[in-house]
Amino acid sequence: MKKILLLLCLSISIQLTAQNKFNSKSFSININDLKINSYSKDSTANALVIYEYGNSYFDDETFNLKTEIKRKIKIFNKSESDYTTKEIGIYISDNRAKKTKIENLKASTYNLVDGNIIETKLSEDQIFEVKEDKNHSTLKFTLPNLQDGSVITYSYTIDTPFIYKYHNWAFQEDIPVLYSEYNTSIFGNYNYNLILVGEKKLDINESFVKKNCFKSQGITTASCLISKYVMTDIPAFKEEDYMTSKNNYISKLKYELKEIHQLDGTVDKITKTWKDTDKEWKTNNDFGRQILKTNLGKDLLSDDIKSISAPLEKAKAIYSYVQGNYVWNDKYRIFSDVSLKNLIKNKTGNVSEINILLNTLLNQNNIKSKPVILSTRSNGFITKLIPIQYDYNYMVVEANVNGKSYLLDATSPYLSFGMIPFKCLNSYGRRIDFKNGSDWVDIKPGIKTSSQHLIKLKIDQEKDQLLGSIKSKYFGYHAYPKRKKYFSNSNYLKNLKDKYQNFVIDSFNVATTSKSENTFNESFNFIQPELNTIDGKIYLDPFVIKHLKKNPFNLQERTYPVDFGYKDSFIYAFEIDLEGKYNVIEKPKDITVKLPNNEASCVFISNVLNDKLILSFRVLFNKSIYQPNQYESLKKLMNYVVDVQTKTLIVLEKK
Repeated sequence: MKKILLLLCLSISIQLTAQNKFNSKSFSININDLKINSYSKDSTANALVIYEYGNSYFDDETFNLKTEIKRKIKIFNKSESDYTTKEIGIYISDNRAKKTKIENLKASTYNLVDGNIIETKLSEDQIFEVKEDKNHSTLKFTLPNLQDGSVITYSYTIDTPFIYKYHNWAFQEDIPVLYSEYNTSIFGNYNYNLILVGEKKLDINESFVKKNCFKSQGITTASCLISKYVMTDIPAFKEEDYMTSKNNYISKLKYELKEIHQLDGTVDKITKTWKDTDKEWKTNNDFGRQILKTNLGKDLLSDDIKSISAPLEKAKAIYSYVQGNYVWNDKYRIFSDVSLKNLIKNKTGNVSEINILLNTLLNQNNIKSKPVILSTRSNGFITKLIPIQYDYNYMVVEANVNGKSYLLDATSPYLSFGMIPFKCLNSYGRRIDFKNGSDWVDIKPGIKTSSQHLIKLKIDQEKDQLLGSIKSKYFGYHAYPKRKKYFSNSNYLKNLKDKYQNFVIDSFNVATTSKSENTFNESFNFIQPELNTIDGKIYLDPFVIKHLKKNPFNLQERTYPVDFGYKDSFIYAFEIDLEGKYNVIEKPKDITVKLPNNEASCVFISNVLNDKLILSFRVLFNKSIYQPNQYESLKKLMNYVVDVQTKTLIVLEKK
């Protein structure tokens, strides 16, 4: 009997194992692909890439780069996955003479109906192309008959004449991937820089040289480097707060064309030196030549500004002039459509136009400044190894005043002097100097960021209500959004009252008078009409203002840095006047939590002093970036920060 039971258990085990295996080695569909409706390694996944295959090579006749792509995806939750519609980017040259083509597009949806695999094919009327701008369009297709439990497949070939950028391959995305294979055949005359991004290593990394592989019109011309790259069991990349672009961290292969060895023996250096790139930027009509128009705008500034003798005050006045007179059109262009004449005429322009004008006016008035081009946080990191123009999408100005450097951006009237937008805090940028050559500059906040609150309370015994006052001071990147809301929104006070619905607010006051100050100071008095009283005891939540209500860090493991962008502090002081009428029955316990080397800390202290209960709460982040190996410690510290603000109670009793 025991043997029969053992055989039965073994049989069930074998069946379950078979049922829980997707066909991750092939593009074809099998019954398991449709029967299995969860992924054991990630129960939260709404979809799963079972199999994907890519193959890039140069066409013998056209010399175009072709990339064949095949993908098979399991849909667990249709409503929460983004695979109903697929999008493929298409690039078009400026003169529209060259364009990326999408060929041999095929797609199907497979469902299991009464034990049978039913295929629904994509029809032509479900494919459409959308023009984005003069250089970009998007091919979209909608998968038919998609349901929970469906498996979709699609395949197509990208045919592009733009061979300078070999096809990059992303192994990782926001859903798990079981098997991802990328094959390449690179014409021996083409030399690319290859970069593997991300934490996960390749399972297969094979390359060999195949002689006489490339033929043009029947004539053998060169050998090829044949490569195969495979990753398996790739976890979903899960985005979390306080990170830059996920493209900085997902596992992928990046290619940059370095040089071309022509058949006549000459070598075309595609990857330029910084010296060569500086020369190109200098002669660019929309960039370098605009920067070099040093006489343009000499009559723009008033005599009052020109006559200021103190360099810092003059720099601030020029900065304020540009902020107040020119409006950003929300375009980020650096190397195209840049014209200072049009900016001066129309009073509106893109990032480069506004900040080049700022740079010009500063230099005209003996304040040394230089443009700094950079990549915003969402755009990804700049490659430092080689000059790549399309890495950059934003420009600011570095002004040197009295031996101190200030990074400036005049696109917003709410930015203070020495402050650039948060989106620009992305490690480093390239400082443009056409005389001495460009160089790297660290992008660091030049201002302190903090929020500070002082709350004072007392109890009105006759009316059984709380009387209080709040004074708040915001600095740096906490002050900016407050200023923007206050000076651009006539409903600021109404919104504040809506936020504190349990209070009656009066005597509201804002001490900040300029929309571009570095600080924002506000204060108000309030009444809380009802006390929380149980069995004669008064229960108070001292955290009228909460910095965090929940922990932003919830991943089991984070493989990329926590990037706040700036050092930060939250300081909260609270006192309640007991007036000799109340005893403190319960007060919170003191807490001190610190990361090694005091890189971050949470300190909470309470005392009764001079008949006042006083609480002090400080949260300090003494670094702007924390590495993945610090994540667990940072997450634990954040738990304390949240618990202190959401679980602290004071209990009082009348004497």
